[in-house]
Amino acid sequence: MLIGIPREIKDNEFRVGLTAAGVHELVAAGHEVVVETEAGVGAGIADADYEAAGARIAPSAEDVWGTAEMIVKVKEPVGPEHALLRRDQVLFTYLHLAADRALTDALLASGTTAIAYETVQLPDRSLPLLAPMSAIAGRLATQVAAYHLMKPIGGSGVLMGGVPGTREARVLVVGGGMVGEQAAIMARGLHADVTVMDVNLARLGQIATVHNGDILTRYSTALDLAEQVAQADVVIGSVLIPGTRAPKLVTDEMVATMRPGSVLVDVAIDQGGCFEGSRPTTHADPTFSVHDATYYCVANMPGSVPVTATAALTNATLPYVLKLAREGWEDALRGDAALAKGLSAHDGRLTHAGVAEAHGLDVVGVDEVLAG
Repeated sequence: MLIGIPREIKDNEFRVGLTAAGVHELVAAGHEVVVETEAGVGAGIADADYEAAGARIAPSAEDVWGTAEMIVKVKEPVGPEHALLRRDQVLFTYLHLAADRALTDALLASGTTAIAYETVQLPDRSLPLLAPMSAIAGRLATQVAAYHLMKPIGGSGVLMGGVPGTREARVLVVGGGMVGEQAAIMARGLHADVTVMDVNLARLGQIATVHNGDILTRYSTALDLAEQVAQADVVIGSVLIPGTRAPKLVTDEMVATMRPGSVLVDVAIDQGGCFEGSRPTTHADPTFSVHDATYYCVANMPGSVPVTATAALTNATLPYVLKLAREGWEDALRGDAALAKGLSAHDGRLTHAGVAEAHGLDVVGVDEVLAG
């Protein structure tokens, strides 16, 4: 199979779909790889590195998209890339379609077979292709929050971990999944006072046990959440329902009760955000104010650490890329139920119920597509 790796064009997105090591594995398995020139520069991978691994370097995005049988990316196609989508092509990347009607329409119009990293799901309900970026985003969320608490940039002036004789910052993490736990670990590592809220008691119990009670846990109800938000210096939103829009749990009314200079980081923004006042921002313009609080809602947070993120992503996606290239997308999905859950669209039809519900569109079952 001919696999294409285009350069990412989303604002300040420096990751790339595969490392040179990943390309080497594909070439060794008998596949061809074409990489757009300078696609890996932001992640520290030169064209010469890809060439040494056996890839062909293409001069333009059009050359990559126009020839490849499968496109392997990081972020969803944006703007000019919509016109490059093809019916006879497989797209394997993060999509987050429930929060992006324009891309959903473009995929349906093109007929592209689109497989989303974020909805590939193992029998234990874990998300193997989302996990590495979730871990990075969770750790970055705390790092970003600590920075934006500083007074010169509009924060409240509270040091995340305080010093002896002063109080620590109060960090509330809404959602106890991979993102939430990693954010909590980082915040506690900085000696902040950390509470994780979730509606999954088993998950809260796991967090409490693994961290020896060092991270506090609370069951999430609207009343308890409002109380915790009012007391927090930082709120990190990490609610995830795979493939569907995130619920708006933290309301503007709650935010109005927070201390001036408080910080809210909405890591769920890829799926529409879990704060009522959230809207997507970019690394170039990452924050905005709601009441007297600072919102950080960058939709591609791991793109700011592309060396780490590209390596971590390749480690997770490469086995699936190899399977798709070796078996073809239909046989690969028939033989792997977890991968089949990633199918979002094919031949102008949506195959993910959460996306269809978000946009009021019809859906067809993956089994029906594979049977046809």
